[in-house]
Amino acid sequence: MSDAYLITGGMGCIGAWVISHLLQQGKRVINFDISEDRHRLDALMTADEQAKITFVKGDLTQTEQVKVAFVDNDISHVIHLAALQVPFCRANPVLGAQVNVTGTINIFEAAKAAAVHHVVYASSIAVYGSADEYPPGLLAHDAPKMPHTLYGAYKVCNEQTAQIYFDDDNITSTALRPYTVFGVGRDQGLTSEPTKAMVAAVKGEDYNITFGGEMQFHYASDVALQFIEAADNPLDGAYAFNMGTTPVSVQAVADIIMKHKPNVSITVEENILPFPQGFDSTELHSHFDTIYETPLEEAIVDTLARLEKA
Repeated sequence: MSDAYLITGGMGCIGAWVISHLLQQGKRVINFDISEDRHRLDALMTADEQAKITFVKGDLTQTEQVKVAFVDNDISHVIHLAALQVPFCRANPVLGAQVNVTGTINIFEAAKAAAVHHVVYASSIAVYGSADEYPPGLLAHDAPKMPHTLYGAYKVCNEQTAQIYFDDDNITSTALRPYTVFGVGRDQGLTSEPTKAMVAAVKGEDYNITFGGEMQFHYASDVALQFIEAADNPLDGAYAFNMGTTPVSVQAVADIIMKHKPNVSITVEENILPFPQGFDSTELHSHFDTIYETPLEEAIVDTLARLEKA
C-alpha cells in the first residue's frame, strides 16, 4: 500500500496545516485525535478534501488505542503534534503528564510494535528558561534546558525519551521547536495574539496585542512543511532542532497588518514575554537541504487573504 501518515492532534493549528499539505501532495492521511472539532480543517480545506482523511477518534493516553491505529492503517510515517498546552498543564498536571509524556511514550511504543522506525514530534522553546538566564543574542542549540513550566518539563522529558528509544530500539526521531506560530487556525495560546490581530483587521476591527519586544515568527504553513520534511528525511539519531527566522518586533508585525488594512488600528503593549529573543537554527539548516521560511510580509498578506476568503 502507499505510504500512510499518522498525524496526532490534526485538529490543532499545525496539525491542520500538515494534513492540508499532505493531501495536496497526494498522501494518505490518518488523523488521530480525541477532538472532533473541525473548525481549523474547515478553514483550510473543502469538505471534499476532508473526505480523503481517515479520522480516528482516539485517546493518546490509551496504549492499545494508539497501537491499533498504527496496525489498522499500515502506518509508515508519524508526525506527533497532540499535546495539552501551558495553561492546561498548569490547571491539571496529572492529565498534562498523561497526555504529553505518556502519550508520547505510547507513540514510540506503537512505532516499535508496528516496525515504524522514525518518529517526528513537536517539542517547544519552553524547554529553555527565561531570557535573563542566558547570554544576549540567539540562544545556542545546545543551551541548557531550564524549563519554568510543567509543559516545558514534559517536553524535556519527551526529548530524553526519544534518545532512549534510539539507544535501545534504534527508532530515529526528529523534534522541532517553533517559537511564535501565526496563520489561519492559530486561535489558541498566549502567542496567538498576532494572528488574532489579523483576524480582527479582516473584520475591520481594532486590536491590542498585550506583549511587545522582538521574537521569531513562524508561518504555520512553513512549520507544517518542515515537519513533513523531517518525516520524509529521517536522520540517524534522536534530534531536536530550534526553528529559525530573524527576530522582529511585534510592532513590525502590527505595522505590516496596518499597511495592508489601513482602516484599523493594531496597538502593541510594552510588556515583554519571559523568553529569549530568538534561537539559533544553524543545526536545522545543516541537517536539512530544504528549509521553509516564507518572508514575513508575504506570509502575513497570505494569512489576511485566507482569512478574508474563510
